[in-house]
Formats: sequence, structure tokens, C-alpha cells
Amino acid sequence: MTDRNDDDGPPAPVPDVVSGPGMSGPVGGVDTAAIAGAAMPSRNARRGDRIFAGLATGSGIFVIALVALVAAFLLQKAIPAIAHDKVNFLTSRTWEVDSKPLKFGIADLLWVTVISSVLAMIIALPVSVGIALFITQYAPRRLARPVASAIDLLAAIPSIVYGVWGIYVLAPQLSQLRDGFVTALGWFPLFGKTAVDDGTIFIGTIVLTIMILPIMTALNREVFERTPTDHIEGAWALGATRWEMIRMTVLPHGRAGVISGSMLGLGRALGETIAVTLILSTLGNGSKWSWSIFNGGETFASRIANNAAEFNEPSKTGAFIAAGLVLFLLTFAVNAVARIVINRSRRY
Repeated sequence: MTDRNDDDGPPAPVPDVVSGPGMSGPVGGVDTAAIAGAAMPSRNARRGDRIFAGLATGSGIFVIALVALVAAFLLQKAIPAIAHDKVNFLTSRTWEVDSKPLKFGIADLLWVTVISSVLAMIIALPVSVGIALFITQYAPRRLARPVASAIDLLAAIPSIVYGVWGIYVLAPQLSQLRDGFVTALGWFPLFGKTAVDDGTIFIGTIVLTIMILPIMTALNREVFERTPTDHIEGAWALGATRWEMIRMTVLPHGRAGVISGSMLGLGRALGETIAVTLILSTLGNGSKWSWSIFNGGETFASRIANNAAEFNEPSKTGAFIAAGLVLFLLTFAVNAVARIVINRSRRY
């Protein structure tokens, strides 16, 4: 018995070859119909990718166009009113839009809006980080889920409920805390004593803190849960305690997410309307303006909401739209700063 070499002759022809137009069959042991059928989903998938990419691009362009149209509308209505304003729009505390000529400034509105929102963010930041760390790093799973759900449910409570609760329930309970601040830190203008009892910036700040807490906690929880397992196990292997592990791995990894959550909460607080409108007393109730958070006041949103029924003249309406333009630019600036900080955190 001898072995067959390649030089012994030409290879045997492949049987059962079916070819020709409109024909399909096994070619060299491969089913051409199966190949053609397998190629069709690929073309359909590419078509689906193109459609999805077009829809996603169109959605992004639509959002950008919508923001641009809102900005154009605000500028169109605000610039004529500011041009006819007889006081300094940025530094004056006068607001007289019923008289001619117009006299309106946003100094009071800017102060109350910024101080209440920033203080709310400062108070909510450590609380949200602590809750997120408890849920993700300390609590057992059977306890973490109910706590997370309870925090998330706070976001579903309507703003008007927060406002009513703040003015009728929370304000009387915090009167002793307010008196303690005034007694201990009354020498500092931010905590000076005023004639306002309940509807103060302080009460509004506490309510805003509770309102922005769910969204900040949710974002912090998400970024903490995504800490690489290798980093955590490496910290344990080096003999780190639980707090050392959190400080060396979880917190550095979640820094960008914590910053973005804080800025998102700040933007939420800046635009809150109904709760702040119900809580804050207006400066027309006899109290003098001061730097104290225990004074009354109005934010941009509450001033516009309180006077929405008076938008019966273009000039008067333009004054309130000018205030809304400042709030729009303020929120835009907060988001821009947050983006810069996040990008820098990712770079380093």
C-alpha cells in the first residue's frame, strides 16, 4: 500500500456544484443560500445604525436649537426693557414697573437666589455623599435597597407640598435654631437678627436642601457603585481599613460624579419656584433689606411667579423677562463651570 502524493495527478472534481442565475445550492460543501441569508441582516443592521445615528444627531441638534430659541426670545424681550430702565439694572434694589419711566434692578433678587441655592448645595453635599457611601459601602443589601428607594421617593413629592410643609411645620420647629445662630453669630451680617419670623431665606434654604438631596444622592450612589473592583480589592489586600479603602479608591473615582451632582442640584435650586414662593416673605412687609439669611426676600423665579398676572404691558413684561434672562444665564454659567471642572478631573 503506497501513499498518494500531490504529484500523482490533478485533484478530483468537487461534486454537486450547482451554479447559474437564480440557482442556489452547496458549493464546495458551503450552502450559498445560507451565505446570502446571513448577509442580509448585516445590511439591515447597517441601515438601522444609520437611522439611529440620524435620529440621535437630530435630537441633539433639536435640543441645541431649542436652547438657542429660548435665549433669542429672552434677549428680544429683555433688551428694550433694559434700555428704558432708569436705574442700574444690576446694582439697584428698586423695583417699580408700574410707574413710567421703568425703574427695576435685580440686586435683591440676585442675592436671595444665589445665597439660598449655594447654602442649600453646601448643606446637601456632605449629607448626600454620606447617604451614598452608607448605601453602597456600609449597609447590607436588604437594608440598602429600602433606604435608596426612600431617598428616591423624596423627588416625587410636589413642590407645593414642600412649600406648605416648610412654612407651617418646619419654620416653627427651627425657631430655636434660628435664635441660637443669632445669639452666637449675630455679629456676622449673614446671621444678623431681623424682624421676620417665619418666611425667611433660612427656611427656604433648608427646604431647598431637602428638595435637591434625592438627585444628588442618586448620582453619588451611581458613581460610587462603579468604582473598579480591582481598586477596592487592592486596597483590602494592602491592609486598608474600610474608611481608608473609601478614601483611597471610592472617593477619588467618584470625584467628577460628585461635582456634577452638586452642580445639577445647584441648578435645581436656582430655578425652584413654588416652594420658595410660598415660604419667603417679600421685602414689602416692612422689613428692611439686609445681608442676613434670617430676612425675607424673593428669588428670580418667585418674583416672576408672584407677578405673572401683571404681564399686561410689553414694557412691564420685559422687566420680568429681563430677570428671567439673568436666571437663564446664571444657570448656564453653573453648568459650564461644572463641565470644565469635570473635564479637568477626568484629565488628572
